[in-house]
Amino acid sequence: RFLPMRWMPFVAIGALSILIGVFFLVIRQIAYVQAFPTYLKFVTPFLRINISYKRIHKTITAEMRQLFPPQSMSGWMRDIFAPLASQTALVVELKGYPIAPVVLRMFLSRFFFKDKSPHFVILVKDWMKFSNELDSMKSGIDLNPPPAKKQRRNSILSKLPQK
Repeated sequence: RFLPMRWMPFVAIGALSILIGVFFLVIRQIAYVQAFPTYLKFVTPFLRINISYKRIHKTITAEMRQLFPPQSMSGWMRDIFAPLASQTALVVELKGYPIAPVVLRMFLSRFFFKDKSPHFVILVKDWMKFSNELDSMKSGIDLNPPPAKKQRRNSILSKLPQK
């Protein structure tokens, strides 16, 4: 009578594991960084930050393995970091954090911070395009200006007085 109920905890654990896996796949797609004319929008599943360009000191590029040497990590952390090690990241150095560093470190991975100075390490797919977009927005140059309106040609006949 109790024999059929023994598999129920394993089904529950399996279903919970699948739900957690799907959850992590979905939230991975939610995080993004976007440059706006007056600020940089930094969005993660649990945190949204608008960083004013006045707060940004400079941006530099570096490989992730230079910022976070794999030999300084534990074994399981090195395994997590291995796919990211060869990718290029953009380091946005700030004059100061927009919110308390304790809150940032609570909601963001340790791979967003290379040291104690105010900055963010941002890993994007096309770092060159994002860097150009960020620099142009910061300097006030619009990369996608609105199309120019087509002006009518002025002819001799258009200057004649109309009755």
